Amino acid sequence: MSRGVGKFTLAAAFVIVFAVLSGRSNGDGLQVGFYRGKCRFIDVETAVGAVIAAWHRRDPTITAALLRMQFHDCFVNGCDASLLLDGSNSEKTAIPNLSVRGYEIIDSAKRVLEAICPKVVSCADIIVMATRDAVSMSGGGRYMVQTGRRDGTVSLASNVNLPAPSVSVSDSIKAFAAKGLSATDMVFLLGGHTVGVAHCSLFLDRIYNFNNTGNPDPTMDTALLATLRARCPRNATVDNTVNLDQNPSSSALTVDNSYFKQILLRRGVLQIDQDLALDPLSSSTVNTIAKGSGFSASFGQAMIKLGAVQVLTGKQGEIRLVCNATLSS
Repeated sequence: MSRGVGKFTLAAAFVIVFAVLSGRSNGDGLQVGFYRGKCRFIDVETAVGAVIAAWHRRDPTITAALLRMQFHDCFVNGCDASLLLDGSNSEKTAIPNLSVRGYEIIDSAKRVLEAICPKVVSCADIIVMATRDAVSMSGGGRYMVQTGRRDGTVSLASNVNLPAPSVSVSDSIKAFAAKGLSATDMVFLLGGHTVGVAHCSLFLDRIYNFNNTGNPDPTMDTALLATLRARCPRNATVDNTVNLDQNPSSSALTVDNSYFKQILLRRGVLQIDQDLALDPLSSSTVNTIAKGSGFSASFGQAMIKLGAVQVLTGKQGEIRLVCNATLSS
């Protein structure tokens, strides 16, 4: 599984360059440069990038927020911006999505585009473009996004079946495989935790009562255990957050492979984070990424694949005028 992981081959680079030059679409109808010439003299991706740059200057943590938003949207019925829809029983209301943030960023980009290019650019495409731009602004490689998605019209909390933080590696691999994503894609995508945070409630059992033993998880680094216990008291009334990348010498705002180096040192915060480094199904891939220099390019390729999951194109779906439109009851 790990053969060639973390290395951006010349062949892969040629494929991307060719797609950019030719405007070639993939099998799902997505295409690099889909909006070229469709918005008068305005370059759609540049317009979105300007909005994201303004937000990022004020709040660099939007990168983690947008990465999480794209994952939560794409993993449930595909990348169709159904997560953005309001409603009493929409995806937004599902427990895993209650802490998703960044909706106002997408709304801001949508308003700009509607003012200059009405009903042309989908909210689903804005999520993908915005996330790419934020990753690039946070030190990650700038990958070429494919566009041409249309927005979904169905958003139900009951459809939200995201993998839990305590999911096993084997079950996580199965969940990703159901979306057409490989085990290697899964490892790279979880690398987005390099800029993420987690609430104490998601790992409290690991530091106090692992598997109902009354003891902490024995696989956790003792120094990290002390740090987490100080931040997350057993009976705290406030659900604090901690960085998922616990490298004290690396910025938690930088998209890099530091997260993988940390989990090799048994400094993973969530159960799935640490298990990636320990489970034979993923440990060799983690080692390759941690020791290699090609994380940014390979992470970008995994994000491109994530962005192609169950997309709506052509005459499917719609182009929303407002991204957070309210579903009719």
